[in-house]
Amino acid sequence: MQLYKYLLVFIVLFTSCVEKEKKEAETKEDMAVLTPVASPAGAVSSLPYLFTNADKTLLSWVENSGDTLTRLRYSELVDGNWQDPREITEGTDWFVNWADFPVIAENKGNMLSHVLKKSSEGTYSYDVKLNILPEGGTDWATNIPLHTDGTPTEHGFVTALPYTGGSFFVTWLDGRNTAAGEGEHRGAMTIRAAEVKPDGTIEKETVLDDSTCDCCQTTAAITDNGPVVIYRDRSAEEVRDISIVRRVDGEWTAPKTVFADNWQIKGCPVNGPKAAALGNNLVVAWFTVVGEKARVKLAFSEDGGASFDAPIRIDEAKAMGRVDVLLLDKETALVSWMESKDGRALIKAVRVDRSGKKQAAAVIAEMDPSRSSGFPQMELVDDKVYFAWTDVSGENSTVKTAYVFANRL
Repeated sequence: MQLYKYLLVFIVLFTSCVEKEKKEAETKEDMAVLTPVASPAGAVSSLPYLFTNADKTLLSWVENSGDTLTRLRYSELVDGNWQDPREITEGTDWFVNWADFPVIAENKGNMLSHVLKKSSEGTYSYDVKLNILPEGGTDWATNIPLHTDGTPTEHGFVTALPYTGGSFFVTWLDGRNTAAGEGEHRGAMTIRAAEVKPDGTIEKETVLDDSTCDCCQTTAAITDNGPVVIYRDRSAEEVRDISIVRRVDGEWTAPKTVFADNWQIKGCPVNGPKAAALGNNLVVAWFTVVGEKARVKLAFSEDGGASFDAPIRIDEAKAMGRVDVLLLDKETALVSWMESKDGRALIKAVRVDRSGKKQAAAVIAEMDPSRSSGFPQMELVDDKVYFAWTDVSGENSTVKTAYVFANRL
């Protein structure tokens, strides 16, 4: 009897070890061949944002110092190495949020970034403040207001892209209509867009949609026809699918649903779409829930977003969303997303063509599944795909970066 008990314990332990080794082997087998790049970020850093164009590749992030001081810093990638970090601005009155992070962009030597600055004692009242470094300049002009409504409401989820003549196309969620006095009805979140000149002048501010989801990231792309903005919409029935608006011949179109997932949800899922364009070839990736099952989807367009092909399912298991997308060529996209598996959170990436054919998905990194890990970033630089993410260990977080050759994904 005693021997039987020992044998049973041995079998249980052996089986457990085999299963653990099997799971570890499966993960290692799927891991992309990543080359780590020494991160320029400090020991207590988070909220990375990657930007690249024909001239520069930039990484921005925030660092915390003490209990209240926050710094926005950035670095340029030169010959495959991040240069010494530079500080853009710092503050003790910022709204720092895992999902609503600062961005950075460059256009013809001009650089733009932003932070969210508290506008009152209310938890969710803050403004978008721009920072601009003009071509040839050495000091950033900071605290430039993107909007001047003066309401103590939410403003954020900024997208900034290089545009015409060294300027920037900027879109954001604007909560000015949500302010309500005593006895008044609270209005809806809106999405707006404007052009920002290299001197900080704001022009052509426009309301794109007067009722959107409250706190999902926005995205945009510049097509041959003009800018397009993609975002999570909100209907009167609380359907929160992905919509697109396009500037065509100088005029903005009415909002149009990219695909009717019919996701009805009363609260904001804090999970926005991402888009990329080459000419009038456009691709959009997004997170949704269909039949109570989380999904990541991708849709191609060849007419600048006027119409879309049927969506392609991207996820493989328990999708968490937090997507990013690149166009490798007019017919091929690379999608990254987060997925939960066996109690772990994985950053995964997969190559997919317009016909729906997918390569084997690769695991980029294993990470903390909490909100602290934020939204992983991905950019194509020559023949390499660079990734940036927040690595969380206990109460500490550090920005990490690495690359993989595009032809290995």
